[in-house]
Formats: sequence, structure tokens, C-alpha cells
Amino acid sequence: MRKRVAGLILAFLSPMSVAQNQVNMSPGVTEIGADIFELHMLIMWICVVIGIAVFAVMFYSIYAHRKSKGHQAAQFHESTKVEVAWTVVPFLILIAMAVPATSTLLEVYDNDEAELDILITGYQWKWKYEYLDESGEPVAFFSNLATPQEEIYNTDQKGDNYLLEVDEPLVLPTNTKVRFLVTANDVIHSWWVPEIAVKRDAIPGFINEAWTRVPEEGIYRGQCTELCGAYHGFMPVEVHAVSRPEFDAWMAAKRGDLTGMTNG
Repeated sequence: MRKRVAGLILAFLSPMSVAQNQVNMSPGVTEIGADIFELHMLIMWICVVIGIAVFAVMFYSIYAHRKSKGHQAAQFHESTKVEVAWTVVPFLILIAMAVPATSTLLEVYDNDEAELDILITGYQWKWKYEYLDESGEPVAFFSNLATPQEEIYNTDQKGDNYLLEVDEPLVLPTNTKVRFLVTANDVIHSWWVPEIAVKRDAIPGFINEAWTRVPEEGIYRGQCTELCGAYHGFMPVEVHAVSRPEFDAWMAAKRGDLTGMTNG
């Protein structure tokens, strides 16, 4: 019995179970992601303090000034002090929240001085990536779901990255400011990779911009977060962040493949 209980506790405390039961957002790996997380926590704690203060005053008033003790309801009609208080205090709170929020938003939408531009186009139900690099042959490819059909139809055990793996991942160089130009070919999609702090709607006929700078090599996964049709859940995003030399070698190999296809 003890072994069974210990096993359950260890399973509950495992990293995967903690991630599955996480209720807060993740700061991710980017600097802007950490800034967004800090802003989120600041606003949350301000709301917590406001909620505690309001309910404390309310419950105290209900208990200490109840009718059974002979208290009569006080009248604050046209009270200048009360009106000034409930105008000035919320105004100061909003200012305290608006200053850091505005600073973070300006940073989120600062797409200038990007070192690499990538056009992302959503299709039903896949992504197309185009590297807009004027220094060489353009590189473009489609990224499709790579999860085996056996896993989808429950004839095989589901893998760790079920519905989150693709045949052609998006490759980014680390420590490089990358600007994403996000659009769609048919219906509205949404390109989302939480660990690199990017989420933008892909709208037909319109281009949304976003950016990231990934400091660490690794694989980062996301999904389409806009209900876009029957196979909406089969549009994963997989991003591989690699060193600059590895990225340059990958680009050269991609251009070689495209040249070979053209000559063939």
C-alpha cells in the first residue's frame, strides 16, 4: 500500500504531470516572454490586493453594522468625499497598471531592425513558411502534421508529441531578431508558439507582424489557436532554434535542394 501511494506521489510530482496541471502561464525562453510574464503577475497581484480589500470592507460592514445590532443604514447621497475617493483611487490604480503595460506593449510591437523576415501563411490545414532573404535564392516550404495515423485512430500508442510534430519544422537562428509576417490563404488561423512568446492571427488579405529573439537552442512547439475547420487540431507548429552556423548550413542545403529541383 505504501509503495502504491509513493508511486502516485512521484507520478504527481513528475515534470510532465506538473506541466499538465499548470494553472499559470509560462514565461517561455525569450526576454519579451519574461517581460510579459512579469506584467501578468504584477496585474494579477494588484487585482488580488483590490479583491481582498473590497471583500474585507464588505464583510466587515455586513458583520459590524448589521441590523440586529440596531445599526441604521448610513446615507452617502451626494457625498463629495466619497465621490472624490471612488474617482481618484481607481484612476491611480489604472495609472499604476497602465505604465508597465504600455511599456511592455511597445516592446511587443517593436518590429524594427529585424535581421530575418519570414512570411507565414496558414492553409487548411498546414503552414507555409517563406524566408524573405534578398541575399540568395528564396526558401519556401509547407509544414504538415507528421503524427502517424495509427496514433490518431488509437491503433498505436500515442507519442510524447502527439499532434505536435511536423514533417518540415521552421528553423530559426538563435540570438537573432526574427520578424514574422503572418497571413492566411483561406480562413482565419492563428500562429502560436508560447515558449517564444508569439501569437498572431493569420487573416486572409491582411498581414500581422510579430517578432522573437530566441536565446537558446531547442525545439519549441505550438498550434493553430483559431477554430479554422474540421482539422483545426491537426495544424501544429514546430520551431527549431539552432546556432547561426547551423542555420546558415541549413539554408545552403535548402537552396541546393531547390536549385536541384529547378534544374531537374
